[in-house]
Amino acid sequence: MAKTALLNIGFGNYVVSSRVVAIVNPTSSPMRRLREDARGDNRLVDATQGRKTRSIIITDSNHVVLSGIQAETIGQRFLQEDDSDDG
Repeated sequence: MAKTALLNIGFGNYVVSSRVVAIVNPTSSPMRRLREDARGDNRLVDATQGRKTRSIIITDSNHVVLSGIQAETIGQRFLQEDDSDDG
């Protein structure tokens, strides 16, 4: 059975890395609109633990996950995990 890789998105929260489509910064108007649309459709997962949203993770199931960790940091974790899977 294949092991499912999890991506640490901060504060003890994880997402399945193979389901991640994009990791983006939340500051632009389209990303704010994406967050509000997801909230209205019950597709929003807030994993910020009450902190400021620093990145938005979009999954292949069209769920939107908010994280309190910078997008660059999560991206680095994603790439490190990808490199460790190759070996």
